[in-house]
Amino acid sequence: MITKKKWIAIDKSKKKRSLIFLLQIAIAICFLLFLSLVLSKKLSFKSFLISNDKLQGIDVSHYQGEIHWETIKEQGIAFAFIKATEGSSHVDRKFDENWKQAKEAGILVGAYHFFSFDSPAKTQARLFIKTVKDLSGSLIPVIDIEYYGKKEKNPPNQKTVRKQLKQLLQILEEEYGIKPMIYTTYKVYHRYIEGEFEEYPLWIRNVYYPPIDIKRQWAFWQYSDTGILDGYEGKEKYIDKNVFYGTKEQLMDYIVPNKETAKKEKSV
Repeated sequence: MITKKKWIAIDKSKKKRSLIFLLQIAIAICFLLFLSLVLSKKLSFKSFLISNDKLQGIDVSHYQGEIHWETIKEQGIAFAFIKATEGSSHVDRKFDENWKQAKEAGILVGAYHFFSFDSPAKTQARLFIKTVKDLSGSLIPVIDIEYYGKKEKNPPNQKTVRKQLKQLLQILEEEYGIKPMIYTTYKVYHRYIEGEFEEYPLWIRNVYYPPIDIKRQWAFWQYSDTGILDGYEGKEKYIDKNVFYGTKEQLMDYIVPNKETAKKEKSV
């Protein structure tokens, strides 16, 4: 026979289990909500992992519209990569304006080329060189290689892409007297870049967490594609934010040398 005391004990045990179950449900819901906010980029903790002494920068294209570079600089932006070209025929319509005005504002600038899987390396290089001309004193040229259109579902041949990318990098290195940099995403990095191109500086994109799992040295990290700053008026309300993992002195290693200086160093 179950006594009154035993019924009370059983009742308390049931209530305790119910409370534990409800607590577990609440914790699970909070975790899923947190994960949802992180994945939707509405919540970010990356900024807490970037120390204040790291140099902050942005990368832009015509999507940011009219950019007031003085205002951008006042918000602690030390450098900017500006889209110049894409493939073998497309020139960003805001490149010349952004390049000139950013330099006048005292921001260190660099030009980047969006790599096309469908165009020959030689014609891509020719368009970039013709567009940006002399880069002496600016940041090294960048090749932005990432999936577009249906390329992620139907990845181009690895051997062919590596061959074209290597040729493009070599042409630009010969032109500017310094190794260009590769900007890429995780998926493209693991398919085409990893284990190759180790001698070229790397700029990696990861908008969720620091790229500590990339097993090679990287120089720049694009940590946000939902940054918001004052000073631009375009159809794209967000701006890509980046950080350089080095000092101001070390950043000078990523500056294009004067052509005459480069020739002398090469001949020594």
